[in-house]
Amino acid sequence: MDRKRLLRNPLIWILAAFLLFYAFSVLLDDTRGYEEVPTSRALEQLNNGNVKSAILQDKEQRLKLDLNNPVDGNKTRLITQFPAGGSSQLVQTLINAKNMTGGWKTEVTQESLFVTALLYLIPVGLVLVLLMWMMNNSQGGGSRVLNFGKSKAKQLSKDMPKTTFADVAGANEAVEELYEIKDFLQNPGRYQALGAKIPKGVLLYGPPGTGKTLLARAVAGEAGVPFYSISGSDFVEMFVGVGASRVRDLFEQAKQNAPCIIFVDEIDAVGRHRGAGLGGGHDEREQTLNQLLVEMDGFDSRGGIILIAATNRPDILDPALLRPGRFDRQIPVAAPDLSGRKAILRVHSKGKPLGPDADLDSLAKRTVGFSGADLANVINEAALLTARHNGQLITAEALEESVDRVVGGPARKSRLISEKEKKVAAYHEAGHALAAWAMPDLEPVYKVTIMPRGRTGGHALVVPEDDKELMTRSEMIARLVFAMGGRSAEELIFHEPTTGASSDIEQATKIARAMVTEYGMSAKLGAVKYGTNQGEPFLGRQMGHQPDYSLEVAHEIDEEVRKLIEVAHTEAWEILSQYRDVLDELVVELLDKETLQRKDLERVFATVEKRPRITAFNDFGGRTPSDKPPIKTRGELAIERGEPWPPVVEEPEPTPVGTAPGGSDLPGGPPHGSGETPGPNGSGPQQPHPPAWQAQQQDQAAPPQPHAPGPPYYGAPPGWTPATAPGGPSGAWSGQQPSTERPAEQQPEAQKEVQRSIDSDPQDGKR
Repeated sequence: MDRKRLLRNPLIWILAAFLLFYAFSVLLDDTRGYEEVPTSRALEQLNNGNVKSAILQDKEQRLKLDLNNPVDGNKTRLITQFPAGGSSQLVQTLINAKNMTGGWKTEVTQESLFVTALLYLIPVGLVLVLLMWMMNNSQGGGSRVLNFGKSKAKQLSKDMPKTTFADVAGANEAVEELYEIKDFLQNPGRYQALGAKIPKGVLLYGPPGTGKTLLARAVAGEAGVPFYSISGSDFVEMFVGVGASRVRDLFEQAKQNAPCIIFVDEIDAVGRHRGAGLGGGHDEREQTLNQLLVEMDGFDSRGGIILIAATNRPDILDPALLRPGRFDRQIPVAAPDLSGRKAILRVHSKGKPLGPDADLDSLAKRTVGFSGADLANVINEAALLTARHNGQLITAEALEESVDRVVGGPARKSRLISEKEKKVAAYHEAGHALAAWAMPDLEPVYKVTIMPRGRTGGHALVVPEDDKELMTRSEMIARLVFAMGGRSAEELIFHEPTTGASSDIEQATKIARAMVTEYGMSAKLGAVKYGTNQGEPFLGRQMGHQPDYSLEVAHEIDEEVRKLIEVAHTEAWEILSQYRDVLDELVVELLDKETLQRKDLERVFATVEKRPRITAFNDFGGRTPSDKPPIKTRGELAIERGEPWPPVVEEPEPTPVGTAPGGSDLPGGPPHGSGETPGPNGSGPQQPHPPAWQAQQQDQAAPPQPHAPGPPYYGAPPGWTPATAPGGPSGAWSGQQPSTERPAEQQPEAQKEVQRSIDSDPQDGKR
C-alpha cells in the first residue's frame, strides 16, 4: 500500500487519536508515584503517626498519604480507596492523627459542562467517522463521504492492456459494424459529406462467451476517443435515487469529453422491461431506466456520445430502450461457425507450442456449438494437461482430452465399477453408436467411450460435418432413434432396462413434444402450435407455457408424442437385432479399450448398412408433393462440372465511401482522385477497410469487371446506363464501354439454370 492511500485511511487516524488520548491520560494522571495499598494499611499509618500530609478526594473516594518514614522497603507515598459513606469517619481519623506536620486537606473535583460533553461526544464522533468511512468505501465515493450519486464508470487509461480488432475472430459482421463507428469518430468528414449521422447506440446481444465484452474492449483499444466502462449493476444501489443520479453524472462527464464512447456491460440489470413485478409498481430500476432513456434521446440530448451495451437476454429489455434513436444498431454475436472457430483457435493458440499432429481444422469441426470462451478454455486446458505431464508440445491427444473435459468434466479414472455394471454401460453406449451409424439422416459417430465423466458413465458422440440450422422430420426421428439405442440394447441383452437411460428418455421426450407442439410434424394434429407463452411478472417476459387447448387435444398430443418415441424405439430395436454380432464385437472392444475413435468404429461397422428412410413425413392430406426435383444451386452445378467451389476471386482495392470509379469526371462532382476522400479540410487520406468488410463486400458483389469512367453504380446490374447522361438521353459517359452482357436467350443453358435457381428459391429471401 502506498503512502498516500495509507494516510487517507481513517483507521490510521482513529488509532492515532486513541494513542494521543492515552498519552495525555498518562501525563495528566495525578496518581502517578503513589503505591496502592489496602485501606487498613493506610489507617494503620495514620494511627501510628507516620503520616506527614494527607489529601482526601471525596468524589473519587481516594486518600493519598505522604509518610515520614518509608514502609515495606522504600514506599513513602500511599494511596487507598474508601467506601461510600466513610468519609466522615476518615475525617475524624485525620483530625486525631499525630505527627502530621504537613497537615491534610480535602479536594472535591468539579468538571465543567464542556469537558463532560466532550467526553461523551468523542466516542460517538469516532463511531460516526468509522461508519461514514465504511459506507463511503462500499459505495465507491473516493475520498468524499456519502458520494453515492457519482458515477462509478472507469475511464480507459493508457496503462491498461490494449485490445484491437485483430484480437477478435469469428465475429466478422460485428467487427465490421463497430469498425464503422470507430472510423466515423476518427474521420467524420467522409460520412458527413453523404449526410450520414453517427449511431447513438449499439446493442451487442448473444449467448454467454461469444465475445461481446471483447468487442467492446477492441473498440476501446482503437477508438482514439475517451472510453468509459461501467456495469449495469453499478447503477442500482440500496438508496433510492442513486441510480438516476449516477446516470446523470455519467452522461455529464461524457458530454464534457465528447466525442466519446460509453460501454455498459450487462445492461439487462438496469434496462429490464418496465412494469415487471407484482402490480407493475414503480421501483428503483424503473427510475434509473427512465433517466437512461432521457439521456440517450431526450429533449436536451446532445450528440457525440455513443452508447455500446452488451446483454445475454435481449428479450427482457424495455422496448423504449431498443427503438431507433437510442439503440440504432442491434448486433447479434452468435456462436461462431466452422470458419469462425478455426480463426478463434488460431488466435488462442498463438504463442503456444503445438505438436505436428495437432490439427486445428479438425478440432474446429469437432467443436460444433462451442463459443469463443469455450474454445479458449479448450486450448488452455490442453496447455495445462501438457504441463501436468511435463510435456513440451501440445499434442492432438491433449486437445482431444481438453474438449472432453470442457464438455463433460474430468475423467473419473479412480471410480471403482463392478464388471456387471461396466458391461451394462458398454452395451448401452454401443447401442447408441450402432443405432446412430445405421440411420441415414444422422451425423457420423465420432467417438464412443465408457469412461465416466462428471455425472455420466459414458457417452457416444455424433459430430455434424457442417453447421446446420434446419432439420427435417426424418433427421429429428433419427435423433430419437439414436436416443433410444441405449435403452433398446439393455432390453435386448439383459431383458430389462436400467436407470441409466433416464437422460436419454428426457431428451427424446423433449424432441418428440417439440415436433408435435412447435414444429407441426404430426400428420394427425397438423401444422398448429399448441401452447402459448405464459407471462411472468418478475421477469417482465414469459416463463413456461400455458395450455390453450382442450383436454382431448392434450390427450392426442400425448398419444402422438408416445407414438413418435415408440416408432424410434422399434427402429432402434430392429437395428440392434439385425446387427447383434456387430454389437457384441463393439462391446468387446469397448471393455478392452474403454474409448473407440472414428477409425475403430469404421472397422467394426464395416458391414452395417444404412436403414431405409421409412420415417419420412408422407401424410400431406389432399396436398400431393411435386415429382419435380428441386433446382440445383450454383455450387452444386460447379461441383458437377468439376470446378472449384467456392471460386477463388482476387480481392479488389476497396472503393472509399463517397467516391466511385470516374467520380472526378462527374458533373459537379468534387475532384478527389488519387485515393483521397473528403475530410474535415476538404480532402484526406483513404482509410482502409477491415478485412471482414472486404470479404463480405466481395461475397455480396457481382464478379469483378474492369471499370470504366462513369456514374456511381452501387447495386446496379452490369451494363446499367442512367436515364440522363451528360450528352442527353442517348448520350454516354466519358470512356464508357457498351454492355457486353448477352440477352437471356443467348446465354448458355447452365447459366440460365443457375439464374432460375436463384430467382425461384423461396428460402433466399428468408435467410
